[in-house]
Amino acid sequence: MIAGSIAGCVEHMAMFPVDTVKTHMQALGSCPIKSVGVHHALRSILKSEGVPGLYRGIGAMGLGAGPAHAVYFSVYEVCKKYFSGGDPNNSAAHAVSGVFATVASDAVFTPMDMVKQRLQLGNSATYRGVLDCVRRVLKEEGFGAFYASYRTTVVMNAPFTAVHFATYEAAKRGLIEISPESASDERVIVHATAGALAGASAAVVTTPLDVVKTQLQCQGVCGCDRFKSSSISDVIKTIVKKDGYKGLMRGWIPRMFFHAPAAAICWSTYEAAKTFFQELNASRESGSVT
Repeated sequence: MIAGSIAGCVEHMAMFPVDTVKTHMQALGSCPIKSVGVHHALRSILKSEGVPGLYRGIGAMGLGAGPAHAVYFSVYEVCKKYFSGGDPNNSAAHAVSGVFATVASDAVFTPMDMVKQRLQLGNSATYRGVLDCVRRVLKEEGFGAFYASYRTTVVMNAPFTAVHFATYEAAKRGLIEISPESASDERVIVHATAGALAGASAAVVTTPLDVVKTQLQCQGVCGCDRFKSSSISDVIKTIVKKDGYKGLMRGWIPRMFFHAPAAAICWSTYEAAKTFFQELNASRESGSVT
């Protein structure tokens, strides 16, 4: 859990500006940025708020990412051990374990993710910070607003995580088989490369549902549309009506550029931290035996 928490915080903090650009590109309505171009979105954020605008909401991310990733990786490890039956080549077990992990972690992360995205879209006049956003959402929209996108998030992250974990484990195994004699010396490179491939693949496939999630979490902010229900099909119809089918792929480039390095950072950090704690625990046990 500690290794997962460290990995989650490092991953999301490092890649936060890219996530901000993606959120602006996916938001529809009368929000300041209507273009789907990465360059235009970035330039608009810098022009209106400067560099600090790229980091609005990072506090909410920090509060959510640590606990969520602790749950994420601990559930994954437990499920992988249970479902794989000791077979490291069981891709189905890795995929199923990833789905269980994301359902659990999304329950922890979704409220802070909603706060994070609203802060990313707004300015200092919209919300003064994390606590102000939480208070106002509770007062104006009720507790349910924090979980308005939970169903969509799970529906998106279940296939995302299945693809992600299955690709990661397969890529890691393949890279180790290419050069088994140097696998231990180059394990950081192996984990980073496998993580990047997994993150990029899963990100592109699930972009349409990520657009739906952003719409549900940011409704009513900065003139963005409000929806009568959290129905995925209703949101998709609205997006297609306003922006065509291309609207469902808004932000796919920054999403891919976010998840490829983010997954590389996350997996390499997680594996390094996990190895450190395992070796620390082993040395303590050997010391106590002595």
